[in-house]
Amino acid sequence: MTRAPRLGSLRLRLLAGTLAWVLVALAVAFWGLRALFQEHITQQLQQQLVAQLDMLSAAVDWDEHDGRIQVGPMAADARLQQPLSGLYWQIDRLGDAPKEALQRSRSLWDRSLHLPAPPAQYPPQGWRAFDVADGQGHVLLAVARPLQLPEDDAPPLRLVVAGDKALLAEPLQRFTHMLLIALGVLAAGLLVAVAVQLQLALRPLARLRQQLAEVRAGRAPQLPGPYPRELQPLVQEFNHVLVHDAEMVAAARTQAGNLAHAVKTPLAVLANAAQQDESPLARLVAEQVASARRQVDWHLARARAAAAVRATGMATPVREPLLALLRTMGRLHAQRGVQFTLAGGAQDGSFRGETQDLYELLGNLLDNAGKWARSRVEVDVQRQGDQLCFTVDDDGPGIPEAARTQMFQRGVQLDEQRPGSGLGLDIVRNLAETYGGSIAVLTSPLGGARLRLCLPASG
Repeated sequence: MTRAPRLGSLRLRLLAGTLAWVLVALAVAFWGLRALFQEHITQQLQQQLVAQLDMLSAAVDWDEHDGRIQVGPMAADARLQQPLSGLYWQIDRLGDAPKEALQRSRSLWDRSLHLPAPPAQYPPQGWRAFDVADGQGHVLLAVARPLQLPEDDAPPLRLVVAGDKALLAEPLQRFTHMLLIALGVLAAGLLVAVAVQLQLALRPLARLRQQLAEVRAGRAPQLPGPYPRELQPLVQEFNHVLVHDAEMVAAARTQAGNLAHAVKTPLAVLANAAQQDESPLARLVAEQVASARRQVDWHLARARAAAAVRATGMATPVREPLLALLRTMGRLHAQRGVQFTLAGGAQDGSFRGETQDLYELLGNLLDNAGKWARSRVEVDVQRQGDQLCFTVDDDGPGIPEAARTQMFQRGVQLDEQRPGSGLGLDIVRNLAETYGGSIAVLTSPLGGARLRLCLPASG
């Protein structure tokens, strides 16, 4: 029996499909959660910048004597005093005489922010957010607001507070690391849960396979239940098929028995009539009746074997029929002093076929060995894989290798002086092949011939 490839496993297919969907779902969740968190901390940074912008707006004043902008003290972030810290503010003058960086935070040092032209109209909240470069390759998030001081000669101003977006990298990196760990644990947990669920879901299929093997081996007539709702109809249909096959086999056996009775009765009448006459015609009728009987027995045996092969769950223990045949053959060949024995290491087992066919097979082999043996016939039974192998050894003259194939031909007798019709071994060969078995002729350790018959075992 060839083993099914692993890629054809239903369990692996379900696991692979579920794992693929879990990975896709977790990837989408990772992307979405990370984007949401990034948006959240960006909004937080923007709110902090707006708060700094409000404080800057409150601290700006116009010096009428000097005509300059002054920035009073404010509760600002300490980073505004640290050069190139990543947090900056700047005041630009607008109007007819625009000037960039009219005032700026100490953190800008000797640099200034090159801002785009102000829009014609600001949003309702009075400020707008935008990205700007700081000249060092860094991208800043900036919030800007227009400011017009109440003094008559005060120019229009634009106040800007900007923060380096690199400030978002550290919390985003920590969140990404924690998110990967959490989703990894979740993925492992989901995978284990799916594996357990599949194990539980497919357990009835494993039980069904075991019970099918029990039916095939002859240890159970049908599949017992109950099964899950999805499998129960399949089990019921299979049980119906088993019952139908059993009924067909029983009908075939009955018809074979009826045919045997219908044919053998007229043959028996003809044989009895022929025995009462000594004429050549009577002897011819007796010979033909005997030949017809053998033909009927042979064809009926093949019909029984073919029906048994189709049947499921057949099991015939071999030990008791074999012992009975040994006793019968011992009495049949008692005048010649031939002893029939069972080997000491013979194993027990069951033949997957009809009891009558087992008697037919072993009976012909033992009778043939008894005819050729001088004083001893020994039988051994060994289980080899899915077959039972019977070896019948005798201490007779043996069979030459050139004649070992010829002896199984129909009607052939190697020694015409010995009783027999030449049909026994042909029946054995045909029955064995019908069951899927084989027969071979070897040299016996006892000095004579060894006939080795292998038949399918049950269980």
